Amino acid sequence: MKTTKLIIVLLAISLLSDEYLTAQDMWGFSRYTEANQKIDKPVPGEKRVVFMGNSITDGWSNARPQFFEGKSYINRGIAGQTTPQMLVRFRADVINLNPAVVVILAGTNDIAENMGHSELDWIENNIISMVQLAHANKIKVVLCSLLPAFDYPWKPGLQPAGRIVALNKLLKAVAQQYKLVWVDYFSPMADERNGLKAAYSEDGVHPNEAGYSIMEPLVEAGITKALSRKK
Repeated sequence: MKTTKLIIVLLAISLLSDEYLTAQDMWGFSRYTEANQKIDKPVPGEKRVVFMGNSITDGWSNARPQFFEGKSYINRGIAGQTTPQMLVRFRADVINLNPAVVVILAGTNDIAENMGHSELDWIENNIISMVQLAHANKIKVVLCSLLPAFDYPWKPGLQPAGRIVALNKLLKAVAQQYKLVWVDYFSPMADERNGLKAAYSEDGVHPNEAGYSIMEPLVEAGITKALSRKK
């Protein structure tokens, strides 16, 4: 009897673990629900910017918190997420926050097959859907290139560099078609293998402080350009 009770208690603890909760919220709605509820509508003259992305965006606030301090910048990155996951939470984590601009940096986890195989046009279409949702809600879009990556430490052997180059070409065309501001992180951060320069990362995928320091002026120029546009 005692053994049975112990098993039930251990099962209950397991079901309440982070792993279980993550599995039950594969779209990431719970990550920012409470934080979003505390955000009021922008005050007159405020030009709010939401950063939508994966771990590269998520980790930005930890590596370079000063980039977000004192600005109307809201980080809504979630580590590990793919573009379908971002698309599903786009209304909750972007549209409902009433930003003037959304910065989208997405796609590398699709290439890493975090949710299974993904074709480049699937990724492209998910990002187009985010762009169309933003435009329908009068939110300007800054679309960013994927960062270079020669290999993924958690999924070695996928040889992502060529697919990243190809996807960036597709996304740049999307930016041109929809008249978006395009921010190219890839060119200044890539090495001779089309991987991420060692000086900018510890694992070849995620930027370190030096890497984010390269990205920041590029995206801020993009934000300024987007805000200057009438449409």
